[in-house]
Amino acid sequence: MTFEELKAQIDSGHIDTVLVCIIDMQGRLMGKRFHAEAFLDMAHDETHCCNYLLATDLDMATPDGYASTSWSAGYGDYIMKPDLSTLRPVPWLDGTALCLCDVLDHHTHQPVPFSPRQVLKAQIARANALGFTPMMATELEFFLFQGTHDEIAANGFLDLKPISNYNEDYHIFQTSKEEHIMRPIRNHLRAMGIPIEGSKGEAEAGQEELNIKYADALSTADHHTLAKHGIKEIAHQHGHAATFIPKWHHDRVGSSAHVHQSL
Repeated sequence: MTFEELKAQIDSGHIDTVLVCIIDMQGRLMGKRFHAEAFLDMAHDETHCCNYLLATDLDMATPDGYASTSWSAGYGDYIMKPDLSTLRPVPWLDGTALCLCDVLDHHTHQPVPFSPRQVLKAQIARANALGFTPMMATELEFFLFQGTHDEIAANGFLDLKPISNYNEDYHIFQTSKEEHIMRPIRNHLRAMGIPIEGSKGEAEAGQEELNIKYADALSTADHHTLAKHGIKEIAHQHGHAATFIPKWHHDRVGSSAHVHQSL
């Protein structure tokens, strides 16, 4: 979606909300929801977030020991600089678009070097200087469970029940029973501009694999992050939970994230 296309969608009333997001150290989207008109007025240029967002753990707690941000030093701001080339619709959320941001220092307006997207940009620049264009693809494996994350958490994360009860590697009958989740995942992500190729069952009960076409390294990383986020939200909308952790049970097969790289 171009900026002009976004303006037209806002003018027509089709979009009223814009998600403005950075990617944190756990690969999650963090950010704000802007009223679309406010995004056009000012947030498309820059907005702000607390600088603790690149120094949290999985529970969003703020461990001690970081030089960049701490209670003792006082929390400040980062600039969220929207990368308008990443504008895209979010088809599973009504009236919503999304834009990824780069993270800039509030005082110098220089990129924050340890933000995940900037780490990758620096590596791409090093490869480009040697005459190489890094191309990448990722294969995402994940488990689907009965019940939402909230329901599973309320039960103390005990007695998790995968969406199926047997190995479904390439298994068409079993995966047909899961199409109420997997079909919207494929279609919504494709409509979002992520080049989804297909999905299949993997080698464990409740395990899925999603394949995304290769692209330049930065686009692939963006696709990977957005796909993980979208899968979790779409699964939740259908009463299920998705996890990408490598090993959810000691007796069960683990999940991989295969990374393909070429120059």
